[in-house]
Amino acid sequence: MRLGGQVFLEQMNPESWSEAMAEAGFRAAPCPVDGKDLAEVDDYVKAAGRRDILISEVGAWSNPISRDEETRSRAVAYCIERLKLAEHIGAGCCVNIAGSRGAQWDGPDPDNFSSETFELIVETTRRIIDAVKPERTVFALEMMPWVFPDSADSYLDLIRAIDRPGFGVHFDPVNIISSPRAYYRNGELIEDFFRKLGPHIRNCHAKDIRLGSKLTVHLDEVIPGTGALDYRIFLTELNKLHPDTTLIIEHLSTNEDYRQAAAYIRGVAAELGIRL
Repeated sequence: MRLGGQVFLEQMNPESWSEAMAEAGFRAAPCPVDGKDLAEVDDYVKAAGRRDILISEVGAWSNPISRDEETRSRAVAYCIERLKLAEHIGAGCCVNIAGSRGAQWDGPDPDNFSSETFELIVETTRRIIDAVKPERTVFALEMMPWVFPDSADSYLDLIRAIDRPGFGVHFDPVNIISSPRAYYRNGELIEDFFRKLGPHIRNCHAKDIRLGSKLTVHLDEVIPGTGALDYRIFLTELNKLHPDTTLIIEHLSTNEDYRQAAAYIRGVAAELGIRL
């Protein structure tokens, strides 16, 4: 597998970015630019290639199942645009969440788990994939605790319903640890996910989670190594997939935080004899 992340620079260009990524020991990255200038994108891809770095993820963060038709239409168009970019790069995936039927694009809503919303996600995802017909990448949905897909089984249901080779899997285990039971048994949750969906996984996110003791239930995202996510099982299962499958550290705000997270993950990998 390839470990990836981000770097924060005062002067950002293909050479400075790829050099900083290599110095950080990262072999994978989300797309570092907005992609509107394809010549600039190509320069970053070439610079990354010279240092054996894969630009493996293109984000399409938006709400293509919004109740507001204008918001929904803009989001679908944006997802199509981003999937085209991922195809141009040859990224592992273009990833979004399914969205939400609520006012907050990534938030909960009573209708998010309805059969109608499931069908809307299927219809919308097909529309995005059919507009591009990707051959080098896939469109994937990051799991969330309050909308489909929220489990290995609901992801499998979507794969069967969408029925497109251009639909793949993105795995972020932290996002589906939503109860103390799942928290304490997250290793089993991870193994179950890989057992059911391993061949479809193209990209993963690396973060961690910590359970608080205040009622009712408080679960906080934290830096890898400071929570309870079972990285031994996570890395062991990931290592069974294609060697270019990527694990991207995310949601950190400083280079030092990324160094800390990467050091922890590399330490676990070294104990397991896994190359990152």
